[in-house]
Amino acid sequence: MKQQNRRSFLKAGTTLGVSALSTSVWSMTSKATTENENRKSSASIKYRTLGSGKHSLKVSSPGMGCMGMSFNRSFIPDKKPMIALLRKAVDMGVTFFDTAEAYGPFTNEALVGEALESVRKDIILCSKFGFNIQDGKLAGLNSKPDNIRKVVEQSLKRLRTDHIDLLYQHRVDPNVPIEDVAGTVKEFIKEGKVLNFGLCEVLSETIRKAHAVQQVTAIQSEYSLMTRDPEKDVFKVCEELGIGFVPYSPLCRAFLTGYINEHTKYNPANDNRPTLPRYLPDAIKANWVMIDTLTEFGNQRGLTAAQVSLAWLLAQKPWIVPIPGTTKLAHLQENLWSADIEFSTEELKKITDAVSAIKIVGDRYTNERPR
Repeated sequence: MKQQNRRSFLKAGTTLGVSALSTSVWSMTSKATTENENRKSSASIKYRTLGSGKHSLKVSSPGMGCMGMSFNRSFIPDKKPMIALLRKAVDMGVTFFDTAEAYGPFTNEALVGEALESVRKDIILCSKFGFNIQDGKLAGLNSKPDNIRKVVEQSLKRLRTDHIDLLYQHRVDPNVPIEDVAGTVKEFIKEGKVLNFGLCEVLSETIRKAHAVQQVTAIQSEYSLMTRDPEKDVFKVCEELGIGFVPYSPLCRAFLTGYINEHTKYNPANDNRPTLPRYLPDAIKANWVMIDTLTEFGNQRGLTAAQVSLAWLLAQKPWIVPIPGTTKLAHLQENLWSADIEFSTEELKKITDAVSAIKIVGDRYTNERPR
C-alpha cells in the first residue's frame, strides 16, 4: 500500500511539475512580449532598406514569411506555439512579417494579427490581394478595384490594425490594367490605410507601368539558389527605380535545408509541392547535388546549408530582404544568424561558381498560383 501511494504521489508530482513548467514558459513568453521589455538579441539584428524616398521601409534582415504556419505546408501546427514563435521572433529582433488573405484562406492573417497586435507599433506588416475566394477556396485572379477595396478592409480587421505597411498585388490579373491596380492602392495610401505598394511575380514592363502611377516599394518573387530568374531583368529595374526585392521561398520550400527528400510525404490537400515538377522524387534525387555542394562548403565554415543559401542571397544586393518561413524556434535562430555571415570575395565566387554549374531538374511551377 505504501509503495502504491508513493507511486501515486510521484505521478501526481510529475504531472504538476510538467504543467507548471509549461504554464510558466508560455506566460513568460507572453509577458515579455506584452510588456515590450528590452530585447537582448535585437541589439545585433541587421537592417536593410526596401524602396526609396518617402516610400522606403527599414526592415530586419531577414524577415519572416508566415504562410507555412497555417497554409500550404502539409501540416498545420497548433495555434498556441505559432503565436509564441511569432512573438519570440519579435523578441529576437525580427520586424518584417509577411502574410496574405490567400493563405488559409484568411486563417494566416488572423493568426498573425492575434500574435502581433500587442507589438504592432514595433513591426512592419505586409499582406496581399489579388484572388477570388469562394467557399474557402481560391477561384482565379481578381484585382478589380472593388475587390481590392473589399480585401483591404477585411484584411485590416483580421490583422487587428488600422494600416498595412506594405500591400502587394499577389499575382498580376491580365483582365485589369496594372495602372488601375496602382491607382486603387494609391487611394488607400492617401487614406492612410496602406502605407506602401508592392508587386509579386512581375516582369520589368509591369513594374515600370505601376511605378509611374504609384511608387513601388518592393517586388516579391521567388528567388533562391535554385530559382534565379529575377537576375535577368527585374534586378536592373529595381536598381534603376530604387525598389527593394523580397525573395519568397528563399530556401526553395525547405529543399535547401535538406529537411525534405524523395521519401517525404506531403498532404496534397494542404501543400502545393506535390504539383510542382521540382519536388517530384526523381527531380529531388537529381537536384540533391545542390545540398551536397552547400553542405560541403558550409561544413568548412561551421554553417548549415540553409545559412549558406540565405547568406548568398543577402550578398547579392544590399536591397534584398529574404523572408524564410519556419514553424520551429531552432530554425528561426538559424535563419537569423545567416545575416551575420560575410563571405570574402573569393568565397562568394567559389560557392557561386559551384552552384551555377549545377543543372536544376524540374520547373518551379506548372502554372501560376499563390505559393
